[in-house]
Parts: sequence; C-alpha cells; structure tokens
Amino acid sequence: MSLHRVALAVALLAVTPAGAQGWPERALRAVVPFPPGGAADIVARQFLGRLAETIGQPVVVDNRGGAGGAIGAENIARAPADGYHLLFASSSVLSINPHLSGRASFDVLKSFTPVVLVGHAPNVLVVHPSVPAKDVRALVALARSRPDALAYASNGVGTLSHLTGELFAQRAGVRMLHVPYKGAAPAVVDTVAGNVALLFAAYPSVSGQVRAGRLRALAVTSATRIAAAPELPTVAEAGLPGFESSQWWGLYGPAGLPGTVVETLNVAANRVLGTEDMRRSLALEGAAPSGGTAAALAAHHRADFEQWGRVIARARLTGVTP
Repeated sequence: MSLHRVALAVALLAVTPAGAQGWPERALRAVVPFPPGGAADIVARQFLGRLAETIGQPVVVDNRGGAGGAIGAENIARAPADGYHLLFASSSVLSINPHLSGRASFDVLKSFTPVVLVGHAPNVLVVHPSVPAKDVRALVALARSRPDALAYASNGVGTLSHLTGELFAQRAGVRMLHVPYKGAAPAVVDTVAGNVALLFAAYPSVSGQVRAGRLRALAVTSATRIAAAPELPTVAEAGLPGFESSQWWGLYGPAGLPGTVVETLNVAANRVLGTEDMRRSLALEGAAPSGGTAAALAAHHRADFEQWGRVIARARLTGVTP
C-alpha cells in the first residue's frame, strides 16, 4: 500500500465508528440509474471516484437506466443492506418521476437509507431579448397582462425545466403556454430564435448564449446565488419569496443500512465534498457541492418530494413517461 493510501486509511479510521471498522473489506457497487455520459453520470463518477480513494476500496459504477430511473433505484431497493450496494440518485428519480409514472414497485421515502446530499444544480431563468421584462417582477407583470400568451420552452413534459415553469406560474399566479421539446438543445435553439419567450435551463446550456447577448438571464432558481454568475439574483430575491427549484443528487443505501456504515460513508463523503477539486469539478456542470448529515438529506428529499407532488397535482399531470 502506498504512503498516500496509508495516510488516507489512518485519517478515515480516526472518524470511523468502532462497529464499522471492519467495513469496507471489498469493492462497493454504486448504481447510477441513468445511461453513461449524462450530467448525473458525470457527477456520479467524479464524486464516487474520490469517495473510493477516501474509503480505501473501489466503488464500481453500475449504470442501470430506464423507466425514468426506476429500474436502477429498484435494484438497490431490493439489494442487501450490507454497505456494499449504493444508489446515486437524482431528484428526478426520487422526487418527481414517482408522481408522474406510477410504475415504481417501491416507496421512495421508505425503501432507501439516506447517506448524504452530494450536490445541487439550479436552473436559470432566461428570456429572449425581445421580451421587454428586465427582471422577474416585470416578467410576472407581463405574464399577468397577457394570460396564456407568453410561451416557455422545456426539455420535455415532466422534466425539471417544465415543472420549474409550472412552479413559477403557480407561485406568481399567472398562466403561461408550455412548449415541450425533446431535450435541452432544441429548447435552447428555439428560445434563441425567439419562437418562445423564455426558458428555465441548466446554466451550462445557456451561459454562452447569455454572454453573447442572444438570451437575457433574469435569475437563478436555487435558494442562494451561484458562483458562476453571482450577479444574478435568485427568483426568491427577485420577487417570489420561498421559490426554489434545483436538480440535486444524493447517495443512498437500501433500507436498514447499519448506522455505523451510514456514519462512515457520510464522514468520507463530506470530506470529498469539502475539497476545492470537487467544487471545481461540479462547477463545470453548473453545480455546487452540498454535504451535511444523513438526516439533512432525508428532510430535503421529503420536502422536495412533497413540493413536486403539489405542483404536479395542481397541473394535472398524470401518466407521463419520464
């Protein structure tokens, strides 16, 4: 074993509960319920690779896409709660899709043991330059004066960009026309062309268009401002108090995961998420590290699950295939 790995092992042992000191003794498997190459997979591999270095055992990424993430999530819901089977899940899988598809054979709030909130990535509210509104309050006023006239693009029905638009309309008390596309790229293209007025999009997908003046950014949808564009206010700051909508990623085990394993994983994960290297890696995806306790992830997940349940019910979205 190299001196570097010895040092990591000693550091981890210092914060490892006595009951978990025999764990891990072999490689871990982490299911990512998406195909390789997407944002969630990229973030998962960046985080899990560093986690493996910290715990001193490999973490093998197992991509199991399909059914809006339900296939991969179900695999871990049925796995042994021995600390060697983990789920790297997103809010789409655990907060949104269960309300839309009704396909899951497990309870997203009861079938998993929360470990740590890994990171979050907000959307950015952008408008075409022809839209006269220069801030969120002016956009709300414009939408109120023109019910069902302002069109907003999304990555597709039931996606976070769609539901963020629904949440915005519901909180603001306005009616806008939803125009779904098959993915982020065509949604951005049509917004730049002026065929739709506005879009809630991941920051990396629109930042170049904003810098070029082809789109105007009004606000970010997270609870706090983002490092990539600190000049942008949050939607909550700009006129809709309490508004928050972000994609997030969390690490889970099956229900019944031993508390000593949860604590050891949580300590190791927080160490990874506290590094400047991890912060820079996430920033490239328009994201930021979160961290915190397992209980904090559980509370965040429940609140997010309940928020999207209310939004989806009010929008009367049912039978959507994620």
